[in-house]
Amino acid sequence: MKWVNDKAKTLKQGAIRAMFDRANTMTGVISMGIGEPDMDTPSLVCEAGKEGLDKGYTHYTPNAGTMLLRKAVAEKSSVKDLHYDPATEIIITNGGMGALSLLFLVILQDGDEVLIQDPQWLNYVAQVRYCDGTAVRVPTDSEHNFIMQPEVIESLITPKTKALMINSPNNPTGSVMPLETMKKIAEVAIKHDLLVISDEVYNTLVYGDEKCVTIASLPGMKERTMVVNSFSKSYAMTGWRVGYVAGPAHIIDRMTKCQENFNACTNASAQYAAAMALDHPEVCEELRQIFSRRRDIILEELGKIDGIKCNDPTGAFYVFADITAFGLSSADFCNRLLEEQKVVCIPGSAFGDCGEGFIRISYTCGEDDLREAAGRIAKFCEGLRG
Repeated sequence: MKWVNDKAKTLKQGAIRAMFDRANTMTGVISMGIGEPDMDTPSLVCEAGKEGLDKGYTHYTPNAGTMLLRKAVAEKSSVKDLHYDPATEIIITNGGMGALSLLFLVILQDGDEVLIQDPQWLNYVAQVRYCDGTAVRVPTDSEHNFIMQPEVIESLITPKTKALMINSPNNPTGSVMPLETMKKIAEVAIKHDLLVISDEVYNTLVYGDEKCVTIASLPGMKERTMVVNSFSKSYAMTGWRVGYVAGPAHIIDRMTKCQENFNACTNASAQYAAAMALDHPEVCEELRQIFSRRRDIILEELGKIDGIKCNDPTGAFYVFADITAFGLSSADFCNRLLEEQKVVCIPGSAFGDCGEGFIRISYTCGEDDLREAAGRIAKFCEGLRG
C-alpha cells in the first residue's frame, strides 16, 4: 500500500459493518445488527434544523460549538445538575465517536493504558490503539450481567494506567451499572488517580426500575470525569452527527484546539436543531417507550427458543444472547443465520474475547419485523438441533 503509513495499514473493517455490507447484497433481510433507531428524526427536530438554515446557521461556528447549544447542554441535558460552565467545560463534537477521537488524541501518549470492558463496543479499542495508547480489557461475565467489577478493575491497574472507560447503559449487552457498583469503581478511580471516560449515549433508554446515574455526580468525580454523550440514540439523530463532552476545562480546552486543526466545528444547523431538541424531553420518553415495548417482545420471543438464554438488558436497545448450546462459534452462528434465514445479528466475539458464545441482537426494527425475525431464529435453531 504505497504511501500509506504503518498505523493506517492496521485498520480493519469492523464486524458490524462487515455484516451490514453482506446483508446489503441480499433481499428479504431483517437487520438486527446496526445500533441505530429505525425511525426518522422527529419532525419537530427536523423543523428546527430547517429553521436554523433560515436563520443563517450556515457558517462556521466556534470550534467548541455554538454557545446556544453549549448553554442548552449545561442547562437542559442529563448533566444539568452538575453546573458545567458552557464557556470552558463543554465542547460540541461530530457525534459521540468524534468526541472520543478528540479526547484520545489529547490525553494519550505512547504506552498509556486505558481500561476498557470486555465485551464492549469495538471502536473503543481501535481508537485507543490508533492514538498510540494500549487498550487493557477488563473481563466480565454473564454471572454479573456483564458489569465490570471493581476488584477486577483494580487488579489490572499498572503505573501506565491513565484512564478507565465505562459505558452504561452498555453496548453490546444492554446492561446498566448498579449505583453501588459505580460508587466502588469511583473509589478505585480516586485511589489510583485515574481519568474516567463515561460514555452515556444511551442514558435516556432505561427500562423498569433501573436508574441511569452519571459517575460524574458522585463525590470527587466531576473533576476527573469526561462525560461523553450525543443526540444520536436519544433523539434518533444518528445522521446529524452531533455529540458533546462535559469535563474539566483544561482537557476541553485542548480538545477545542484539536478540533480547530482537524474538522473546525460541527455542522451549524444541526447544532441549532440539537439545542431545540433539548427543549423537548418528551421525544426521548416516546422513543424509550417504543424500545421498551420492543424489548418485551424480543425477550418473550427469544424465551420460547430452546438453547437460547438471554441476559438482563435493562438499557440501550440490545440483547446479548447466549448461543453456546448450539456448539457453533458466535461468528459461525451469525454467518449461517444470515445465509439460511436472512437475519442479521452480530457475533459477540466482535466485542472482545468475553463475548464469544453470545450474539448481539438489536431490537431497532418494528414490532412485526421483530416477531418475524424471532421466528426465523427459532427455525434456524431448530435446524441446528436436528
